[in-house]
Amino acid sequence: MSFTLHGIAVSSGIAIGYANLISHTTLEVSHYVLPIKFIGEEVARFDAALAATREEFANMRSNRPSYAAAEFDAFLELQQMILDDPLLSAEPRNMIAEERCNAEWALKVQMETLIAQFDAFEDAYLRERQTDVKQVAERLLKQLLGQPGHVPPPSRDDVELILVAHDLSPADLIQFKSHQFAAFVTDAGGATSHTAIVARSLNTPSVLGLRNARELIRENDLLIVDGEQGVVIVNPDKHILADYKLRQSEWELDRKKLKRLRSAKANTLDGSVIELHANIEKPEDIAEVKENGATGIGLFRSEFLFLNRDNLPDEEEQFEAYRAVAVGMDGQPVTIRTFDLGADKQIKGEERVANNPALGLRAIRLCLAEPQLFRTQLRALLRATHYGNVKILVPMLSSVSEITQTLQFIEATKKSLAEDGIPFDHEVKIGGMIEIPAAALALNVFAKRLDFLSIGTNDLIQYTLAIDRTDEQVAHLYDPLHPAVLHLLSLVIGSANRYGIPISVCGEMAGELAYTRLLLGLGLRQFSMYSAQVPSIKQRVLSTNVPNIATLTQKILRTDDPLKIRELLDMLNS
Repeated sequence: MSFTLHGIAVSSGIAIGYANLISHTTLEVSHYVLPIKFIGEEVARFDAALAATREEFANMRSNRPSYAAAEFDAFLELQQMILDDPLLSAEPRNMIAEERCNAEWALKVQMETLIAQFDAFEDAYLRERQTDVKQVAERLLKQLLGQPGHVPPPSRDDVELILVAHDLSPADLIQFKSHQFAAFVTDAGGATSHTAIVARSLNTPSVLGLRNARELIRENDLLIVDGEQGVVIVNPDKHILADYKLRQSEWELDRKKLKRLRSAKANTLDGSVIELHANIEKPEDIAEVKENGATGIGLFRSEFLFLNRDNLPDEEEQFEAYRAVAVGMDGQPVTIRTFDLGADKQIKGEERVANNPALGLRAIRLCLAEPQLFRTQLRALLRATHYGNVKILVPMLSSVSEITQTLQFIEATKKSLAEDGIPFDHEVKIGGMIEIPAAALALNVFAKRLDFLSIGTNDLIQYTLAIDRTDEQVAHLYDPLHPAVLHLLSLVIGSANRYGIPISVCGEMAGELAYTRLLLGLGLRQFSMYSAQVPSIKQRVLSTNVPNIATLTQKILRTDDPLKIRELLDMLNS
């Protein structure tokens, strides 16, 4: 029987293949009482499973494939912390000893207790961590059951397999990617979940949030996964199958054609010069930046140098990383953001508990609170300016005092380097991120004191709409086309252009094809995105005449009806 399931599209593309179902471990766990003489052996069995799970995490870290997004390391670090927490690693041992129960049951009971505690949190970010607790507990449970994570290989080399599961962790996706699955399909997950972020980085068609796909789909069912529309078609008839095979061929052909645009300049039909830059997390990303034709680095997320390690990177290590990017880009602009730590990106051993991490001590606030850490990074950054066209970007600025303090730190660091006889660019450009509504509404303050600006749309939307974009329960309210968001974007871009200060967008909106013409119509001329998104955005730029979209753009800004806004956006993109 053929039927269609609708979920959340998180990674585009079309895949056609056969279902490979992954079981949900915690559904069936037996409970039995142990004789006292076997308690020690059962505790030892639990400890052995803990050790094996730690080794599994260590292997994933040491064998991290090149295609894994940098965020994967942060996710892995978080789950390792959960595994080592006494609430998960010690409490089941106590339960085994006190209640004489088997290790699987003790772990299951403790997992459910922890999930209930996380579910009671008012803070949405902390509440979402119950998913990580569940994923870690299930990984440990598989070790106890003698079923460590594995994927059966395809029966034939020419068979495309589509993985179907209730839920997948980012670690699962990385592991399963090596088995060449054509697509991922899950019941759980949302567009902004950790799993979705990793799926996009793997460029694998994925549909999440299908709710009951794991129950409805049978092993070896023929599936069509439409990662663009968020649709999964089960056992399609021959006409639908033929149609989607044609669409799949056309999609793959379009991707090949886009690569031919690598050396083309990103100019609109009316001659407007557009800069398409790339976002990166590590120096090794430069090869992909060049392959996709980006003309600079619009955002180097330096915080990933600090994550997933026992010690902090010293000045020399940071300097070598920044210099490698500067040299590797051959004089093209390189914008390096000072570390944006805090919230869900914590330094190992320096974890802080906050009622609302997204609004707490993070980014520039943390830099100013940890002056030695900040000075070390600034020295490394300024030294790297001698080797290329390097600019420094400061995240989460919200007030004049933060700008003043930051610039004072930079000037003091310049003086220190000069006294040491170390060369650097004395005229290095310093920019600020517009991520907080207060910054957007006080743009004149930023324009007077900084050399350039960059809009971080992810946080700007989150803070404007008071929506935690990582919380699946409210993720549907995260709306880049909300009238308030559009007016803030128009205000910031328009004001920056009037002040004559360069302005870019480096958030998710910059890489979304649906928003390219809208941003161009608002006056944006510099975009920064994941490297793989550059070719399709360039194609849209090349087919756009800016004067022709001005009227529709203004209509969108004057509209407060969500449906009408989307209708006008469709007209803008037609």
